[in-house]
Amino acid sequence: MINIKTEEDIKLMRLSSDLVAKTHAHLATLIKPGVTFLSLDKIAEEFIRDNGGIPAFKGYNGFPNSLCISPNEQVVHGIPDQTIIENGDIISIDCGVYMSGFYGDSAYTYPIGEISKDTQNLLNVTKDSLYIGIEHCIDGNYIGDIGFAIQNYVESNGMSIVRELVGHGIGKDLHEKPEVPNYGLKGTGEILKEGMVLAIEPMVNLGTEKIYQHTDGWTITTFDNQKSAHYEHTVIVRRNEAEILTSFKNIEREIYGKAS
Repeated sequence: MINIKTEEDIKLMRLSSDLVAKTHAHLATLIKPGVTFLSLDKIAEEFIRDNGGIPAFKGYNGFPNSLCISPNEQVVHGIPDQTIIENGDIISIDCGVYMSGFYGDSAYTYPIGEISKDTQNLLNVTKDSLYIGIEHCIDGNYIGDIGFAIQNYVESNGMSIVRELVGHGIGKDLHEKPEVPNYGLKGTGEILKEGMVLAIEPMVNLGTEKIYQHTDGWTITTFDNQKSAHYEHTVIVRRNEAEILTSFKNIEREIYGKAS
């Protein structure tokens, strides 16, 4: 069953989604060479709790930490450890918050210092594909319209879409129906209805779409060890234009000196 949110539900989801965005913005001021993944995780947990939220990922199906931190060739679900951030890395951070009975969820891939032209292009294409997908989160469209738009854009830029991992509905549960693949055919899947809230999250690889899971049961890495990027927003389906509940504005003001 797909849960349609009321405007009162959405009012509460704004709170959790806003705290996700603020947590990312706080992390953006701290991510630099020499910092460890585990220190970022601890800072994020403290920030979330100090602001009245609960880290959504900690304990979820046994996940041990508050953030998923996935560097370079890791796609998603990296477990924070004592790894030290280095110049030239890209670091994908996925953050979720539970607050006022609802979840918010967002991911961003952070460039560290000077990165290669190909790597910057990967980040640009992945983030652009997110917004291209969001453009199709309109009442009366289909789930397949979102995936088709993302896939078409990514593959036209010579990159590949991860198939095994998809976006999802979100609300009182972190993962709700429907699944939202980042690939597909127009006019297929569930019909979108106003009030559906979706986590749209393309995961894009420079090389092959193939991935593998580490023995920790969580970490996902590209099969050819080429780099991967991941961006995610929590989005409301509306009649004329989708509404984004999370924000990259303050992250990008910190990283690039601009708002997005």
